[in-house]
Amino acid sequence: MMSDSKQEGAGEGSKLWGGRFTGATDPIMEKFNASISYDKRMWKADIEGSQAYVKALEKVGIVTAAERDSILDGLQKVKEEWQKNVFELKPGDEDIHTANERRLKELIGAAGGKLHTGRSRNDQVATDMRLWMRDAQLELRTYLTNFISVILDRAKSEIDILLPGYTHLQRAQPIRWSHWLLSYGWMLQRDLKRLDQLRERTAVLPLGSGALAGNPFGVDRDFLAKELGLGGVTGNSLDAVSDRDFVVEFLFWASLLSTHLSRWAEDLILYSTKEFNFVTLSDAYSTGSSLMPQKKNSDSLELIRGKSGRLFGNCSGFMMSLKGIPSTYNKDLQEDKEAMFDTYDTLAGILQVATGVLSTLKIYPDAMSAALSSDMLATDVAYYLVRKGVPFREAHSLAGGCVALAEKKGCVMEKLLLDDLKTVSPLFESDVADVWNYENSVDQYTAYGGTAKSSVEKQISNLETWLRNCQL
Repeated sequence: MMSDSKQEGAGEGSKLWGGRFTGATDPIMEKFNASISYDKRMWKADIEGSQAYVKALEKVGIVTAAERDSILDGLQKVKEEWQKNVFELKPGDEDIHTANERRLKELIGAAGGKLHTGRSRNDQVATDMRLWMRDAQLELRTYLTNFISVILDRAKSEIDILLPGYTHLQRAQPIRWSHWLLSYGWMLQRDLKRLDQLRERTAVLPLGSGALAGNPFGVDRDFLAKELGLGGVTGNSLDAVSDRDFVVEFLFWASLLSTHLSRWAEDLILYSTKEFNFVTLSDAYSTGSSLMPQKKNSDSLELIRGKSGRLFGNCSGFMMSLKGIPSTYNKDLQEDKEAMFDTYDTLAGILQVATGVLSTLKIYPDAMSAALSSDMLATDVAYYLVRKGVPFREAHSLAGGCVALAEKKGCVMEKLLLDDLKTVSPLFESDVADVWNYENSVDQYTAYGGTAKSSVEKQISNLETWLRNCQL
């Protein structure tokens, strides 16, 4: 009969790492150490990595062709169990790698034990994460391009609508509604470019790095990379098993994208208030008040704005976990996955809701137009004088004098008589009446990037062309 210590040792021996341990793990530590509750999401990536690895093992003679085929057949069965949602997790499955290998051995026997030859969970998990993130990034890319497409569609169809542009949240100059839409389109273009750059840096293979020193059996890592659809292999095994730069970059990228979306949401939250009344959200993206029946709350936008803080927290929190880790793999790195998964889930929701909000948003062009006022054309008065040969600094001062004169007379600027304006400068002539036209105002900004119709049309064309050319 086995002693208690022998029985305990046998229990630990069933783990991938348990051979030298003679005592049982504290149950609290067992739970504290386990990651299966969340890293099971990588089941597909883990199986794909194993399918490629067993082929590489066969190429260097570690497994026979028959063993390779048996392992591949077993892995396919494990995959089908996950796909059918019938895979059964057991108490000893501390992570997805342990679970899949345990099930493989149950299905095909001892041959399954050869799969892990020369491989460590250190290079395995790094590979799984890169494979999982590659697919996740493609999904987020689709959501982001869909959102940009909605921006472009609305910018084209609503190009003639004018509204106030704001600085310091004060009415500043007239702009086109499309110009406002496109301001976020260009922000998101930069986000999409950064994502594509990140995808290249993510698609690098750590597998073959072992625990930290490399692979002693000469497995063909370039073959592995090609099998897994990755663009290259890592250059140093020490770095490879501990590199989480791609996770940090993803978390930062998501944080920056959510900053842009939070600003977009804040604009629309303001525009949807009764004080502005420029837009209203579809009922599908609004909620009511439990107390005040008249209220229609823009909860979808407020959540987009609020969840940006969650994404910032994931990024800064994980970076703090990284900053003091010594060389190669340490268990601190297990903190990477929950931040990565939560950021993906949160951002996927944000992008889909944002697209729904914008595609169903109702705008009120008359309210936007009514918010325009002639004091917003004070800069145009200065430009009028510049075109008469007045240096801009002087013209700016004279235009300010016109503003002061209108305030003194208690009228809006466009109601000032020509004789009034001539008291400020004799250069004012009857053609100053053309200044008080908002269409003329926006259409003077013809330099590319401005709010003139021709410029906005060029923006739309350029952004559409870029988006079409960057499709995968």
